[in-house]
Amino acid sequence: MVSVLTRIFGFNEIEMAEDVVQECMIKALHEWPFHGIPENPQAWLYKVARNKAIDILRRQKKLVYQTDNVAAMALVEKGISGKIDDLFLDHEIKDSQLRMIFACCSPEINSEAQVALTLKTLCGFSIKEIARAFVSNEETISKRLVRAKQKLRDEGVRMEVPMGSLLSVRLDSVLKTVYLLFNEGYNASSGDLTIRKDVCLEAMRLANLLYEQPVTNTIETKSLLALMCFHAARFDSRIDKDGAIILLPDQDRSLWEQELLRQGYLFLNEASEGFVPNEYNIEAGIMAVHCSAAIYEETDWPVILQLYEALQSIKDTPVVRLNKAIVIGQIDGPAVAIDYILKNIEIKNYYLYHAILGDLYLRDQQPGKAMDHLKTALGLTESNAEKTLIEKKLTLAGS
Repeated sequence: MVSVLTRIFGFNEIEMAEDVVQECMIKALHEWPFHGIPENPQAWLYKVARNKAIDILRRQKKLVYQTDNVAAMALVEKGISGKIDDLFLDHEIKDSQLRMIFACCSPEINSEAQVALTLKTLCGFSIKEIARAFVSNEETISKRLVRAKQKLRDEGVRMEVPMGSLLSVRLDSVLKTVYLLFNEGYNASSGDLTIRKDVCLEAMRLANLLYEQPVTNTIETKSLLALMCFHAARFDSRIDKDGAIILLPDQDRSLWEQELLRQGYLFLNEASEGFVPNEYNIEAGIMAVHCSAAIYEETDWPVILQLYEALQSIKDTPVVRLNKAIVIGQIDGPAVAIDYILKNIEIKNYYLYHAILGDLYLRDQQPGKAMDHLKTALGLTESNAEKTLIEKKLTLAGS
């Protein structure tokens, strides 16, 4: 809805579009409890948004003509009601969303601001969720968003999909946005749900939009789709009937969705044609190795370590190093992995740093240090499922 309305009003009126959507949601909250949920809630919301947009355009007809907003001018000239209905058709909604992603990822702002703005505007992330995705704090993210919106307004950025060499400048940020969106769904940062399947499916849908467009159907796009398919195939094995997390060694591999695995391998094979190493391709390769093992004990850890070293050569982040440390622990033992983390990673405000160290110390028969790190991890996460998992490990450390 925000995407379509921003296409109507222009990117400089993004706050107006967000206000209209918010008013629609408030109207639904007031009316649906008394009149019942409509048979087609989406159509109801679109209709309310359409009517509010028409009212605004009619009130501001003079203002519209004074701007360079071609879409809005066309609505006035050709009959507002009929034309605006067309913009809420399925194919136009998809087109508007694609335009919004690329508009948010304008090179006029830095890449982190591009991704943060898209996560907030198009994906509905809270400030807290964006901060978690960037391993940052909420104040920093809030300031970044304010500066980004102001910069786009000042530069008069339009909602358009760039062509040629300009496309690659923005596509990297677009793919990172989709990747972080999927990650938030796959490991929900707060609440009772371990997996937010709707968020993961939305990320996959946006990636498919990019895959369907010739100009954005790149090796990186195919690689990201492969990675998401491999992860999504394991949804049903990652949580038990009570919603508790089941770690990879204990997952029932017969529950893995074979059709999604097949699609993952197909996308990965497509991405391997004219192969140029990229982070999504390597991460998809890592998951392909995991998924190809019939049982956990048959996992080819040396190959996975080689892939993590290749990933670190192009994306040397603390999170990549943490994942590499887990693999080192499988090959050389927990003591070597602990030594690697303490010497190479400084990210002590991140719950996984302490959760992984706590697990390694537990395996290394150092329960005291394990408990210290697990307690710290417990205080850093807001996910109830993660809290339950950490509490189980604390019980083991104390026994």
